[in-house]
Amino acid sequence: MNFRLPNPNFWKDKKILITGHTGFKGSWLTIWLNRMGAFVSGISLEPESNPNLFTSANISTICDSTFIDIKDSKKINSKIQSIKPEIIIHMAAQPLVRQSYLEPRDTFLVNAIGTANILESIRFSDSVRAAIMITTDKVYKNAEDGRAYVEDDSLGGHDPYSASKAAAEIIIDSYNLSFLQSKVSISSARAGNVIGGGDWSKDRLIPDSIQAWQKNIDLDIRNPSAIRPWQHVLEPLSGYLMLLEDTFQNHELCGAYNFGPHDNANSSVKSVVELIQDILNMPKVNFKNDYAGFHEANFLSLDITKAALNLNFKPKWNLKESVKITANWYKSYYDGKSALSLCEEDINSYEDIKLDRNQVSSK
Repeated sequence: MNFRLPNPNFWKDKKILITGHTGFKGSWLTIWLNRMGAFVSGISLEPESNPNLFTSANISTICDSTFIDIKDSKKINSKIQSIKPEIIIHMAAQPLVRQSYLEPRDTFLVNAIGTANILESIRFSDSVRAAIMITTDKVYKNAEDGRAYVEDDSLGGHDPYSASKAAAEIIIDSYNLSFLQSKVSISSARAGNVIGGGDWSKDRLIPDSIQAWQKNIDLDIRNPSAIRPWQHVLEPLSGYLMLLEDTFQNHELCGAYNFGPHDNANSSVKSVVELIQDILNMPKVNFKNDYAGFHEANFLSLDITKAALNLNFKPKWNLKESVKITANWYKSYYDGKSALSLCEEDINSYEDIKLDRNQVSSK
């Protein structure tokens, strides 16, 4: 059985708006959509990290880019009405758990009210046909029971980040039921931990590992036993695009969807670090088993049966492949290769896969 991939014929000449296009996932998605012939516009804050993929890959040259705070509802609405997109992909967010403890109110404003601002603009748009709101695997009320969560499990959130995203899911459902289901296809996507080249965000495992490797310093790892559904960034992005392709015409497929790896690709933080350590010949790693900082979930796993059945979504790269591809991206980048060409090469490799599902494993 061949893997399904996003259909370039669908995306060619489509008018797409991405919020959060300056972020890691947003930059990768802009590159992919541009390759398929879409007209991409983006609204976002300016990139926070230096370096960052948006600047390194010259993303502003392949899209119509505007810097707007997602909390500014008037500017957001004005821009959306002027762009007149057919499809909106809402990614703009405050994405960090630890930062949410330091700035809880702003996290709720960005993640919950910012989502409401986008939905309100869609409500009064005469151009938008479909939209997808990107949330997180952390929207579920986590019982730490070792079970993979399905889409109709209870929502919740111990930390402000998780709670703000769960709140966003409730807002999405309310707007859909109250205003949008008869005119616009609205879905939400809950993805696991993503890795890939070009992520220099703070408090992220791979960026922290790359920084230690670059500076030849020890790497301190908190919560090494934490289990996460790791996946290369192209995996959930492909799921988002296929979901939009299918719901653009068929409202009945709308809803919340999990996008993650197969169960056997869920892995501990320590295992991922050891993989990248072996590939990059990194210096010493200090695993802090007595971490006593802010609360973070110890176990997270997603059941992707719904996406597999409705969309024919199947993960393509196993964990070892994903880590190797990510590490090689950074090695090539620091050897002088352009960020844009490296992203395009990884997209080419992803699009060329035609393996049977049974050949995919985490080993």
